[in-house]
Amino acid sequence: MRSKIVTADEAIALVRDGDTVSSTGFVQTGFAEALLAALERRFLATGSPRNLTLIAAAGQGDGKDKGLNHLGHPGMLRRVVAGHWGRMPKVYRLALDNKIQAYNLPQGIITQLFRDQAAGKPGSFSKVGLHTFVDPRHEGGRINPCTTRDIVKLVEVDGEEWLFYKVAPVNVALIRGTTADTVGNITMEREALTLNNLAMAMAAKNSNGIVIAQVERIAERHALPPRDVRVPGILVDCIVIAEPHEHMQNLATQYNPAFAGEFRVPTGGLTVMPLDERKVIARRAAQELPPGGIVNLGVGMPEGVAMVANEEKVFHYITLTVESGLIGGIPASGASFGAGVNMDAVIDENQQFDFYDGGGLDMTCLGMAECDQGGNVNVSRFGNRLMGAGGFINISQNARHIVFAGTFTGDGLKVKIEDGKLRIAEEGRQRKFVSAVSQITFNGQYAYDRGKPVYYVTERCVFRRVRGGLVLIEVAPGIDIDRDILANMDFRPIIKEPAQMDAALFRPEPIGLAEDLLNLDMPDRVTYDAERHILFLNFEGMYVRVKQDVDAIWQACEAKCQQIGRKVGVVINYDRFRISEAMLDDYAEMDRYFLEHYFTRITRYATGAFMRMKLGEAFTKRNIAPHVFERKEEAQAFLTAAPGGNGP
Repeated sequence: MRSKIVTADEAIALVRDGDTVSSTGFVQTGFAEALLAALERRFLATGSPRNLTLIAAAGQGDGKDKGLNHLGHPGMLRRVVAGHWGRMPKVYRLALDNKIQAYNLPQGIITQLFRDQAAGKPGSFSKVGLHTFVDPRHEGGRINPCTTRDIVKLVEVDGEEWLFYKVAPVNVALIRGTTADTVGNITMEREALTLNNLAMAMAAKNSNGIVIAQVERIAERHALPPRDVRVPGILVDCIVIAEPHEHMQNLATQYNPAFAGEFRVPTGGLTVMPLDERKVIARRAAQELPPGGIVNLGVGMPEGVAMVANEEKVFHYITLTVESGLIGGIPASGASFGAGVNMDAVIDENQQFDFYDGGGLDMTCLGMAECDQGGNVNVSRFGNRLMGAGGFINISQNARHIVFAGTFTGDGLKVKIEDGKLRIAEEGRQRKFVSAVSQITFNGQYAYDRGKPVYYVTERCVFRRVRGGLVLIEVAPGIDIDRDILANMDFRPIIKEPAQMDAALFRPEPIGLAEDLLNLDMPDRVTYDAERHILFLNFEGMYVRVKQDVDAIWQACEAKCQQIGRKVGVVINYDRFRISEAMLDDYAEMDRYFLEHYFTRITRYATGAFMRMKLGEAFTKRNIAPHVFERKEEAQAFLTAAPGGNGP
C-alpha cells in the first residue's frame, strides 16, 4: 500500500466544486489551519473550488484572518451551516450581505449530525431548540432572506413536540491529529481536544467522501499503540504534515503539555480576580454551585466562576466541564477557552453533548447579553452583529439549574466598591434588560413550564424567573431600586420584598464559599431554650440544593432532640432560605418524621413576603400545616399559645 502522505496543495486539489466540507476545531483550538489556508490559496489562484457547503459545529478562528476566515470570499461558499459565527467575520459578512445561504443551528446538534450521518440515519431528533429562533415556528435557524429552505422540521412523536434536523452528506472532512503512521492511523497525544474528528471522518467515508488529516509528525507503519489511535487509517485518505506555525495547539500557544494532560499543574498560583463588578457577579453565581455537582461554565463572564472557585478552594466539591469535551480540572480562558488543565478526562465533543442533552448537568452558568420581561435571553444576534448560539441552547435547555451572568448595563459601565457597598460611578450606555430580546436563544417561559430554576445575576441585583416573569429577589448594598435598577430597564419586574445581596460579595477577603456550599455550620444553627422548652432552628441564608443538605439538617436536629429527651416545640427562621425544587419532597418527609417523633408543633417565620408565600405553597401542597409568620415574635407566640404549648 502506498503512503498517504501528500502536500496540503495536493490534498486540497481533491476538493470539487459544490462539495460539502466539514471542518474540525473549537474557538482557537484544534482546527486544521494548514488545510484551510491551502483551500483559500487554491481558490484565489484558480477560482475553484466554488459553491462549497461548509458545516462547522463550533466557532473556529481568530475573529480576523485565520481558521474559517480563509473561506470568506465571494463565490467560494454557497451555503454555511454553523453553530457559532462570531469567530469568522469574513464569512458572516457574506451571510449578512445575503450572498450565501446561512443557518445557525445549536452546536451540539451539528456534532450529533456528524455521528448520525456516519450511521446512515436521515437526521437527528431532538427537543433542543424548541421555542427558540431555531424552531421553524420562529426563524428555523435561517439567517438571511436568501435562505429559504427548511432544514429543521417540527414533528410530533407520542404526543410530544420534537425537532428533526437534516443536513446534507459530508463530501470532505478536514480533521487534525498529532501523529499519523503512513497508512493513516492517527493519534492525538499533543492535542488539547479530540472534538468531532472521528465522527466527521466516519460521516465523510460513509458518504463516499474523502478525509484529509493534518498532523505534525509521521510514524512508521503500524508503529502507533492501537489504544492511542483516535482515528483509524481505514477512514483517512490523505495525510498532510503541517509546519509548526500552522499546527499550534491553539492560536495563543504553540504547545502547553498541561493542556495535553501530560502532567497536573499546581493551582495555588492561579490568578486571583480583582474586586470589581466581574468578581461580584462571579462570586454570586458561585454561590449557586451544587456540592458534588457537574457544572458547565460558558465563555466570558462565567469564566470568573472558575477563578472564584479556585480562590475559595471548592474545586474538589464540584466537577467543571466544557462542551468541547473536558471533564474535571480547571477550564482555560481567553484564547485557550475550550482547553484546560488537570482534567479527569477528555471525550469527543458529540459525546459531551449527548451527556448534556440527556440532563447530565446539575448547573450551568452562561453569559447574558440581552434579557426581557419574559426571562428570554439573547446571545446570538444583535442587528448587524452575528455571533451564533454555539452550545448555549443545548446547555441552557437541559441543565437542571441555570444561572445567567452579566453586568446590568454595558458599554461604559463603571462601578465603585467601597466599605462593602456598591456605587454606580458611571452608568453603561447599553441597556441589557429590554422589553423584547432581538432573538430568543433561551426561552424563559419554556424553562419555567419545565420546572427549571433560572437566575439572572448582575453586579447590582439578582432576578429569578417565576410565574408571570422576572422577580427581583436581591439588591446589592448601596443600590437604590428606583435610581439604579428600574431607571435602567425597559420593563418593570415583579417586586415584593427583595433581600440584600450577601455583604461578603463586596469585601476583599474570601467569602467563605466552602462553608456556605456545604452548610458546615449546621450544628450552630440548632439551639435549645431549656427555660421555655423551645428549639430554635436558624436556617437564614441556607441553600438546600441536594439530598446531603437535607441529611445534614436531619442529623443535626435529631442529635439535639435526643439530648432534650422529650418532644419540643420548634421555631424556624427562613429568612433568605432557598431550596431546590427537587428537594421539596425530601424536606417535607423530614418534617413529617420529626413531627411524629420529636416535635409537638412547628412554626416558621420569614420577613420576606415572597418567601412566606413560597413556603406556604410548598408545605400546603404536601399536606403540612404551614404556619409561616412575618416575625419571630409572632411565630413564638403562636407556638406557646397552642394547646399544650411550650411555656415555662
